[in-house]
This record gives sequence, C-alpha cells and structure tokens, in this order.
Amino acid sequence: MQRPVNRIDPNLPVQAYQTYSITTPRDTLVKAACEQVACQAWTHGWESVIDETTDLGAKQAAYIRTQAGRTFREQRTAAGLTVFRFDSRQRCFADHRTRPELYAVRDGDWRGNPTGRTRKHTRAIDWVEDFGEHQQRIADQQQKG
Repeated sequence: MQRPVNRIDPNLPVQAYQTYSITTPRDTLVKAACEQVACQAWTHGWESVIDETTDLGAKQAAYIRTQAGRTFREQRTAAGLTVFRFDSRQRCFADHRTRPELYAVRDGDWRGNPTGRTRKHTRAIDWVEDFGEHQQRIADQQQKG
C-alpha cells in the first residue's frame, strides 16, 4: 500500500508551476558504457590471467594482442601464465546493462498539466542545467519583488 502524500496547498494557479522529474521505466535494461555503471575495471584497470597452453587461452591472448584495441602491459608468471594488465579508463570486456533514466520537465504541478506540454532531455546534464536556470529565474523574480 502506498503512503498518502502530504502536500502544502500552492499559493499560485497550476499554470505558474513546472515539474522536473527523473523516472526509470520498469523492467527495461539498456546496454551501458563502463563509465555509466561505475565499472571497477574501468575505474582502476584490471588484469586478465591467461593460460596460453590451452586452445581457449591461445585464442584469448591472440584476440587481446591483435583485435581488442585496448592499452595493456604483458608479463609472464613463474607458472608460465600470461598476465595482461589493462590501464584504467578504457572499456572492459564485460557487457554492462543498466536501467535508463528519463529526464522530463512538464508544465504544472501535482494538480495537472494545463498545457499538456512536456520536454524530455536526453542527457542528465541538460536536465540539471534546465533546472538550475529555472531556479535562477525564480530567484531573480523574487529579488525584483
């Protein structure tokens, strides 16, 4: 059961308000970049230890050396394994998924959207900038009186 919402009665008509929202759709996953999901390999770098005496290991090492397109240093262990040390801030080998966020600005408030107008930002930074500019306009109007 959802908790009832306590709201302060607005002083102005619904047309005087804008509502900023961030929502995530249910049951939706999208492919995401390492940076978006705070991937530890992307943040700190990582090591892949490969046994090149196996078919799989030989194929993995060949892929890393010739096709992976990532920056790495290569070493051999005393046990004969190959250690690939990858620098940070580059895409790892995992497929990351995340829930998308929808950044919206609509006219009105909880009482409704009288104009039906809604703007959707594709990037969080744009939504934050829009919100900040809106807050500044309100502050400027208050200062003018």
